[in-house]
Amino acid sequence: MNLDKETEIQIRELQILEQNLQAIIAQKQNFQIELSEIENTLGELVKSGKDVYKIFGSIMMKSDNEGIKKELKEKQELISLRVKSLESQEKSFSENAGEIRKKVLKKIQK
Repeated sequence: MNLDKETEIQIRELQILEQNLQAIIAQKQNFQIELSEIENTLGELVKSGKDVYKIFGSIMMKSDNEGIKKELKEKQELISLRVKSLESQEKSFSENAGEIRKKVLKKIQK
């Protein structure tokens, strides 16, 4: 099949968009896993009482329960913002890829 230059460019653009979309989805999944781990840790902190330990490199040190909770909640908020940003990018890339896909299919079917 012989395609015009514009269609070839759109196909390449579609491939790049789909690769970027896959990378965004992978990043989002990693952040969602991290969020889940933070939520589990916060749940355990509630159960644990006052003695909490934190690992610094290869050393485990006793830490303040409330300080750890605050730190984890801040991290949770930051990661939640990142997930929302990635979801927005995912939606945008997906919509763009869909539009380009429709254009390319129309040209190929002609």
